Amino acid sequence: MSHRIGFVVNPIAGMGGRVGLKGTDDVVALAIERGAVPTAGARAVEALIALREALSRRADPPDVSWLTCGGVMGADALRAAGFDEVEIVHEPADPPSEDDTLRAARAFVEAGVELVVFCGGDGTARDVCAEVQRRVPVLGVPAGVKMYSAVFGVSPARTAEILVAHLEGRLGVAEADVLDVDEAGFREGRLDVRLHDTALTPHEPTLVQSAKQVIVEPTEATAKAEIAEHVCELMRGEPETLFLLGPGSTLAAIAEQAGLDKSLLGVDAVRGGVVVERDLAERELLALLGEVLDEESGAVCLVLSPIGAQGFVLGRGNQQLSPEVVRRIGRERIVVVATPMKLSHTQALRFDTGDPSLDVELAGDGYLPVVTGYHVRRMIPVTI
Repeated sequence: MSHRIGFVVNPIAGMGGRVGLKGTDDVVALAIERGAVPTAGARAVEALIALREALSRRADPPDVSWLTCGGVMGADALRAAGFDEVEIVHEPADPPSEDDTLRAARAFVEAGVELVVFCGGDGTARDVCAEVQRRVPVLGVPAGVKMYSAVFGVSPARTAEILVAHLEGRLGVAEADVLDVDEAGFREGRLDVRLHDTALTPHEPTLVQSAKQVIVEPTEATAKAEIAEHVCELMRGEPETLFLLGPGSTLAAIAEQAGLDKSLLGVDAVRGGVVVERDLAERELLALLGEVLDEESGAVCLVLSPIGAQGFVLGRGNQQLSPEVVRRIGRERIVVVATPMKLSHTQALRFDTGDPSLDVELAGDGYLPVVTGYHVRRMIPVTI
């Protein structure tokens, strides 16, 4: 039996991440002006190559019939990964738009596919699911700036594993929340995550990410204050070190306790108790790191907090911290902070930097120390 799978790529997904735009909706021209380059196609090829290699190891691999869009919206990635037999069901406009994603999803359903695989972010998930309307399951290859929905694999390679299990009949189907954030508000420092839809998706709990949880408990404020004092003590003890503070409310609490005017959802640079740069993009981070690390006693420390429930430390909402930036800093100079309540909802920490070898390096021996209070650390498992 041939498995008919619909496959679509949002070619602009993720372009705003490394240039600090926190999304790409309505700002593609600005992202390009800042030097952004497409990344979704490469993520799609990574997933498809992992799939082809996994199928090649089977004695009797399942037969897959691909339905897709022309060019950058699907056919290019499939052929680059070695899948030559594809059926084009939609030719996108030049440049492609949201309407092309909707038309493709509609064509997939009308053609009787059993699964729609898409490569993009939460906006792409919204578009696909709005058109599919739970008539068939969907599965996302993560390629956006923010991926809060629970229809994505945790990485391109892990998405391929889910797809193999689906093709072999080893997975059931579960309901999943499709979330998205108001990007305009997000860029202004407001985190407004909303439930937009529910979808059906192949369910493998260790490989499919949870929906983001915004955790607010009575004990959170106390825990954040203790973490803030711990990090503030580090900054006071190393006044010449450049501290890069990542996004999120825990980091905002640290900045508030230190008397710093920090952006809520950006990466800011602090040195000697002063914010020297706010909301840095990848290019600006690399320039600043070059200046500091060229100094005789220059040192850098990156402070991050994982996304609640999902556990992503890197790769969700902070793509300006690119593999090159992270390698310049070094694993030993990354400090991860999280409240005990957040960790109670988080099974493991994850890295999805876009560089699989770096993800393995960051995972280390499978555990990472996390600051959970003043001079308090817990060893938390890491999975990739």
